[in-house]
Amino acid sequence: MSNLLINGGNKIVGSITAHGAKNSALPLLAATLLCGGQSVLHNCPDLSDVDAAMKILSYLGARCKREGSSVIVDSSNIQKNEIPDELMREMRSSIVFLGAIIGRTGGAVVSSPGGCELGPRPIDLHISSLKQMGVVITEDYGYLRCEAPFGLKGADITLQFPSVGATENIILASVLAKGETIIRNAAKEPEIIDLADFLIGCGAKIRGAGNDTIHINGVNWLGTTEHYVIPDRIEAATFLAAAAATKGKIEVKGVRPEHMRSILSVFKESGCQVTCKKDSIYLENNHELRGVPMIKTLVYPGFPTDAGPPILTMLALAKTPTLFIENIFENRFRYIDELKRLGAKIRTHGNVALIDSAQKFTGANTSATDLRGGAALVVAALAAEGQTKIDNIYHIDRGYEKIERCFEILGADIKRI
Repeated sequence: MSNLLINGGNKIVGSITAHGAKNSALPLLAATLLCGGQSVLHNCPDLSDVDAAMKILSYLGARCKREGSSVIVDSSNIQKNEIPDELMREMRSSIVFLGAIIGRTGGAVVSSPGGCELGPRPIDLHISSLKQMGVVITEDYGYLRCEAPFGLKGADITLQFPSVGATENIILASVLAKGETIIRNAAKEPEIIDLADFLIGCGAKIRGAGNDTIHINGVNWLGTTEHYVIPDRIEAATFLAAAAATKGKIEVKGVRPEHMRSILSVFKESGCQVTCKKDSIYLENNHELRGVPMIKTLVYPGFPTDAGPPILTMLALAKTPTLFIENIFENRFRYIDELKRLGAKIRTHGNVALIDSAQKFTGANTSATDLRGGAALVVAALAAEGQTKIDNIYHIDRGYEKIERCFEILGADIKRI
């Protein structure tokens, strides 16, 4: 079992290029099932979650290989439509394969997905939407058995909540369905647009991705394409938070600042100097951070829940308090008890965290509770006096590509042991 050993106190200084977005790469890999040929995803991050997705594709009969930062998937010979329990449990977002498998084979058998335990992520929106498209679903000893006996058909679907996963699953199921599918109250995240762009490149007919309403007209077949995965806005936010927390300066390249407006506004409000160019963000912090009166996590274009832990950690070093309200995941604050080991002064009640001013962090032995909580501990350790050890870093590896190498480039004293 690997750990991260971090000697804090070094300023994070330098330039780094963001990797491809985990939250985009996974649905894109699922989408390659629909193409029936060889697809290429460039800028695909080297993560354990991506490895898990490639294992699923290989089990189903696709041929997958990585060449540098590109992943090549040939789905010409899909032979199965069932994902075994052990593969489903490797990543929470494995449920996104459901719509793609049904779209390709007319049926699917999957179990409940694994991943971070941040509270219930009900898949009822996925199930009810697929049922409207003609899918018959039965539950059998923890498995969902899905079948479209008369083929997938277009439907007018209104989501009760703009779920990213449900929106992706409907898109994946509908591109080869008969007729038109309309998704109302759809998720508007950049990752939704990226998925639609990939499928359009393969011949799908999709209009409105990134808006409240998406229209998909089913086609008879999809070709293949080469596609560049969008940059990871959450990884970029983590780099920026580390620089702010250590009074450093950083340029994050290969990003899309327009995807990060709600995040960047928090950095500016905390007193950081932020300058954006077309595909880069420069941040410098020479002063004590200021608290932000209130931050609420919301669906896009609001402040993203995944950016909360590293930025909340940064604000725990501010000279004034911050009120942070988590509206997406009820167990998101599990990592805060670990932050307190380093000296963070944070009080929580339900979905609300009051972040008091902390003079400094001090190194301690800690444990990552989940992906983004693990990233928060890295930010805290970089700003702390003394040495911090973080275990259970397999959580971090799910969403950050070689995080220790990234921060070594930026001047950190960090090792994987």
